[in-house]
Order: sequence, then structure tokens, then C-alpha cells
Amino acid sequence: MVTTTSVDLTDPALWARPETPELVAELRAEAPVHRTDTVDDGAIWSVMTYRESAEVLRNAAVFSSESGSLLGAGVGNVPVGSGRMMALTDPPRHRELRAPANPFFSKGGVRGASRSIADRAAELFDRAVEQGEADLVDVVSALPLAVMCDLLDVPEKDRDMVVRVCDVAFLGATPEERRAGHQQLIPYLLHQVMLRRSDPRDDLISMMATYRVNGRLLPVEDVVLNLDNIVVGGVQTVRHTAAMGLHTLVNRPDLWRRLQRGEVSMDSAVDELLRWTSVGLHTLRTATRDTELAGRRIRRGDRVAVWVWSANRDPEAFEAPEEIRLDRSPNKHLALGLGAHYCIGAPLAKTELSALFTAALEKASAIEPTGPAEYNRSIINFGLDRFPVRLTPR
Repeated sequence: MVTTTSVDLTDPALWARPETPELVAELRAEAPVHRTDTVDDGAIWSVMTYRESAEVLRNAAVFSSESGSLLGAGVGNVPVGSGRMMALTDPPRHRELRAPANPFFSKGGVRGASRSIADRAAELFDRAVEQGEADLVDVVSALPLAVMCDLLDVPEKDRDMVVRVCDVAFLGATPEERRAGHQQLIPYLLHQVMLRRSDPRDDLISMMATYRVNGRLLPVEDVVLNLDNIVVGGVQTVRHTAAMGLHTLVNRPDLWRRLQRGEVSMDSAVDELLRWTSVGLHTLRTATRDTELAGRRIRRGDRVAVWVWSANRDPEAFEAPEEIRLDRSPNKHLALGLGAHYCIGAPLAKTELSALFTAALEKASAIEPTGPAEYNRSIINFGLDRFPVRLTPR
């Protein structure tokens, strides 16, 4: 018997409702995999449990990323970057595209930048505390944008423009505004790729622009698509996790105090807040052959959505998953993916999140909301559009 749920998990309004955790828990307990009818994407398979989610994410041969890694494209639509972008390729092509970017995101590569990242985060919270009132979404957004400009070695004269364009691309109020931002960002990246292909430097754009696979340079369009993908992923994951994580801590003074007193390591706290917020709500795959998943017959071409938020609250994988345990160990959450597509920027994202949470704790004795937090309408990067607060200096 196929379990079909009438709950449309692709409705972005669903994820901000207080009853959603209970609803998702009921679906997960009812069956690991559900047939879900969605408004934009037709019928999909929704994977709710940790075990089956991990199985899908690990098995790229059966569950492919090439036809799309996110819902929302519509029935039968294949993304432009299919087979050309890291997010939309499977091994071995996926490994080839990751290779030139790996050194910039490795633990060793990130370690060298950790001091400057911490200093930047401290400056952001110094300013916020000095102002007294701020929108924490704006405060935390500035760090990943600045770090990304460093990685790309954006010339100083262009930085204000790039940050402004990225603000629109990532923070625009409507899909049309965000699309317009990307339409400005991509020509800029194209121009920089052409410049650095002929005059390379020691930066991510130059490395991607001059990288050769089997003796041939990557097509310019592929370089630009991958750079845009890296910028989007690098900025959005940190921005939303930082804002949602601080929202959690502000509303749980007991957790805030434990961190301030040093009773919990920041590394474990970052992982638990990644698990708890799970801002990348889902990941999409397409079956390459007929197969079975938790007793369900999946046909070739069927789309399978792993609901990461649900998997990260599966009691079969996590003890007391509805509790926030900042010292949770082990914590094998799926917030940054698994398998071949494990987030290339994970070490950098964790370093930035650690810096932002540490700066908030060190600069402010208290952070109090001055109005309601406003959730965005997205199942791709679920988070906050606004979080107005008052900061008391420490």
C-alpha cells in the first residue's frame, strides 16, 4: 500500500507554523516515504526518516542530481546548469568540478582565514551594540558576503556594487527582484573570469577559470555557473543558519547563558544549531532506474525529495530530537548533506557561524526582540527576513 499524504510539504507557509513539528513527526511515524502531490512539481516521493534519507543521499548512481537538486522548477523542467554545475552533476563529473575549489574550502585553507573572519564578526556586533537596535538578519548577512568577496578577490572598487547586487539577489522581497540581482551578478562574474583566465591570481575565480580537465579548460559558462552556485550556497546557508540560530538562543536564555559561561564548546553548539534549524529544508534527486525505498516501488524518472528538516528530527537517529542539546554527541546531522554532495563549504560555513555566535555572546550581555521575527517564504533556504532586536552592551 502506498501512503499518500495530502500535506503539501512544498508550501513555504507550512514551515513557519507552530504545529509543523508535530505534523511532520506524525508523517514520519506513519511511513518513512510518502507519495506527495505538490502544486508546482506534481507527484513526488517525500523521504521523512534519517535512514532512508541517508540512503538516497549516498547513492548517486540510483538517485541522481542531474535533473535538479531542488524543488520548484516545475514538472519536466531540467535546470540550465544540468551536468555543468557541482550541484547538478554526479560522480565522476562532480569530483572534477569540485577539485579546483577544494583548496579554498578545506579545513587547512579555512584555518588561515579564521582570525580575520572572527575580527570581522566582532566589528559587526560592535557596530550593532553601539547602535543599540538592529535587524540581526542584516548584521549576520554582512559576514558571508565579505568573506565571499575575499575568496573571489573582488577588487576594492567593485565591492560595494557586488555586495549591493548580492543583497538584491539573496534578500530581494520577490522572486523577480532576486532574479534581477543574479542577472547583474552573472555578467560581472563572466567579466572577471575572462580577465583572470588571461591574468590569473591566487583566488577562487582564477583557479576555476584556469582549471583543466583532461587538458582542456572548463567552458567559461560552466565556470560562471559554478561560481554563482558557490556564492549563493556560501552566503545563504550562513545567513539563514546564523539568524535562525540567534533567534533560537535569544528565545532560550538558558542556552545563551550556558554558551556565555563556556559550559558548551562552540563547535558542538554550531553543529546542534545546524541540525535544529536545518535551513536547507530539502534536497531533490531523480531515480535513474526502478528501485525500492522503504518498501515503496520507485520508478525510473520519479523525483525523490529528502526532507532534511524531518530527517534531522528522527528519534531513530537522535536521542530526544525535539530538545536542543548544544553538547549533543554524536551529531551526524544532514544539514550540510552527505556523500558526494556533502557541502564543499562546510568548514568555512562552520567557521563563520562560530565567529558570529561568539561575537554576539562576547559583545552583548543580552539581545531582546523589539518586534516579531518575520519568516521568509522559501523551502530552499528557510529562514528569517527580519529579526529586529535591542542589544545591551556586555
